[in-house]
Amino acid sequence: MTNNSLKCDWCGEEDAKETNTVVHWELPDGSRAITITNVPSFHCDKCNFTYQKEEVVKSIEDQLFLISTGLLPVSVSFEELMKQPRLLKRNYFDFSSYN
Repeated sequence: MTNNSLKCDWCGEEDAKETNTVVHWELPDGSRAITITNVPSFHCDKCNFTYQKEEVVKSIEDQLFLISTGLLPVSVSFEELMKQPRLLKRNYFDFSSYN
């Protein structure tokens, strides 16, 4: 976590700061939601919004699609989630990565 101010993706003010936060995420199969702690995020004091960059959102979505989510506890840290063994090497249903 740093104290450098960045431009907020939501309001455009130069007040966003790097932080870690808790998010709640529905599993891809819709069976339940989990809590993910210590997620790399940004918070803006001007608009009071906390958000994750698109790359972080995509990494969470891909990881949840590629692992055995039935083994996940109700709450897991971002780091622990990313360390879960994958059943596939990549998300073959994500066509945005094809050129």
